[in-house]
Amino acid sequence: MINLKNKKPNVLVVGDLILDEYLWGDCNRISPEAPVQIIKVHSENQVLGGAGNVVHNLKTLGANVDIISVLGECSSSRQLKKLLRKISVDASYLISEKGRISSRKSRIIAANQQVVRYDRENSNDISNESQKLIVSTFNKIVSKYDVVLISDYGKGLLTKKVTENLIQISNKNNKKILVDPKGQDYSKYKGSYLLTPNIKEASEATNIRIIDNDSLLLAISKLKLDCSLDFSLITLSEKGVAVYDKELNIYPTTSREVFDVTGAGDTVLASLGFALGCKLNIDRAVEFSNLAAGIAVGKIGSSTVTLNEIIEYESTLNKSSSSGCIKSQKEILGITENLKAKDKKIVFTNGCFDLVHAGHVQYLEDAKSLGDILIVGLNSDKSVRKLKGNGRPINTHDDRALILAALEVVDYVVIFNEENPYELIKAIRPNILVKGADYEGKEIIGADMVDELVLVEFITGKSSTETIKRINSI
Repeated sequence: MINLKNKKPNVLVVGDLILDEYLWGDCNRISPEAPVQIIKVHSENQVLGGAGNVVHNLKTLGANVDIISVLGECSSSRQLKKLLRKISVDASYLISEKGRISSRKSRIIAANQQVVRYDRENSNDISNESQKLIVSTFNKIVSKYDVVLISDYGKGLLTKKVTENLIQISNKNNKKILVDPKGQDYSKYKGSYLLTPNIKEASEATNIRIIDNDSLLLAISKLKLDCSLDFSLITLSEKGVAVYDKELNIYPTTSREVFDVTGAGDTVLASLGFALGCKLNIDRAVEFSNLAAGIAVGKIGSSTVTLNEIIEYESTLNKSSSSGCIKSQKEILGITENLKAKDKKIVFTNGCFDLVHAGHVQYLEDAKSLGDILIVGLNSDKSVRKLKGNGRPINTHDDRALILAALEVVDYVVIFNEENPYELIKAIRPNILVKGADYEGKEIIGADMVDELVLVEFITGKSSTETIKRINSI
């Protein structure tokens, strides 16, 4: 389980800022003027694209972020500054260049599908004066960052001279510099810590058609050698990420559903930078990045990913790793907040579950059938002793939690020390509280804080107490 909660690495991003514009509408007919769809636009929005999407992803993950970039003197430039301020990113290192316009990509979306995109931009190299200002600014501030990210969209900012200087300065200051490359000539990226090209980009840069693992190995090893990289990396879209050091390793990822790969490369760069900035090794950083990318491609448009989404997503993908489903009370609060934002129906039940038996399994299956997510509050050893005496529990709360977490129907287990789960229920505020039918007519802790209380019948003759009695009588 990768838990980077409360980590706030300092990250510097240098790259092309792009204004991503989305026009959302419906299509019900074909134009009489030409064989094209007529889209009736009902809403539109603008978000940070290009290096801005990298910045936004980093902020969402919790990093402290600054950006160096060059903008024009136009409405798109003003909107980009406004969007950066909205997510509390300092615009001090943005350079305005007279006569230049900032890139703006407009997409029309109908029925969750991108219909057309049109661009307005200037991709000419930035002026010599702007190039010198970028390098001098970078040299002054780089020492205060944990990691540096270069987001190259080929819009004229990252010239060969600028890029080579940034890499040289980063290495001189012992800062890892990660690059999302552009174009076919990667010589300007030589000396980077790693690059993040996709298959198509890597094929074009190496002149090797990547069609299988053998050709992948040839291309990825060539990139490492030619560009003097610490690690060579190629993203494989929904199939995962390939990493090469002394041998090829492929880290698969699984997305629930691929809607749009727009901005997926930004998410990979941002999440890798975040993880490495948190001092994770390359293997764990790639695992973390894979999880983030798996979520991003399931969303429409350039999108961000939160740590809570990553935690939840990892739990659903790695049910075989039962320990990943055991959460602290602090962790479960963040998870449930995210689940509620997605309109997930949360079911809660609690108990000692000392010796898990068929009755427990049936009870939990019935509970899970009532909603989307089942959270089990588990009495700690201390709590069980208060309720059942010094002879109990038979199994420690760590063992009991792991057994429960291994059950397919259980999504999360939370251990609590109190005699009852009142404070836990109060914090989680589940939609449904489930208790055994033997509570009929009794006061039930937490019933006043949920939408619905459901009493579930137990299987007759199945209980931990009876099982312990039979064992003791042998």
